[in-house]
Amino acid sequence: MESAKTSIIGGTILMALGLLFLLDRLGMVDSGVYVPALLFATVGAAFFALFSRSRDYWWAAIPGSVFLGLAAVITATQVMPGAAGGAYLFLFMAAGFGAVYLRRPASWWALIPCGVMFTLAVIVALPALQGTAVAAVLFLGLAATFGVLSVVPVRTGHHTSTMKWPLAPAAALGIMGIIFALQSTVLLVPLEYAVPAVMMVAGIALLFYAFRARDRGPRTH
Repeated sequence: MESAKTSIIGGTILMALGLLFLLDRLGMVDSGVYVPALLFATVGAAFFALFSRSRDYWWAAIPGSVFLGLAAVITATQVMPGAAGGAYLFLFMAAGFGAVYLRRPASWWALIPCGVMFTLAVIVALPALQGTAVAAVLFLGLAATFGVLSVVPVRTGHHTSTMKWPLAPAAALGIMGIIFALQSTVLLVPLEYAVPAVMMVAGIALLFYAFRARDRGPRTH
């Protein structure tokens, strides 16, 4: 089975190289421009081949996604010139961390960088965003990330439950994102008043979570 996978990867790489050099000879593309992208894609594919072999190689999805993302960025900048091509790197990295969680659900932490990378991909892909609008998307994306984390089932011991602590940062980040979103449309007071307000709300949220956690703790009779 492993030899078959290796043959598939090797055959695909050889076909891609052959096609690239053929197009170069026909004067349709400059092969020298795409060789780095092909090399990055080859390394990324090798890491994902390792990732697919066993659950113990879950970590291989992270470097694999980085190399595939770099290959995508190089290709995109040649096909579609513009700063938005950099979004592919963050998008592939988000997919890599998502693959880590899907392969090993106990690694719930991978959803945090997954959400962060996806949010950065959205920001880079929308160059029209400026100033506080960028901050709004960033904070709202982070809030959504922790919101998703609060509903993801986590296995502890012999039972599965959800985590409640992500709701506190989700609420604080969400409020901050809404403030920046409103400020970007000139509908709110200056930022120097908003930051202390968010800090107070975040403190209240953390205290509320702490009291609930204490009330739910084990009781002795």
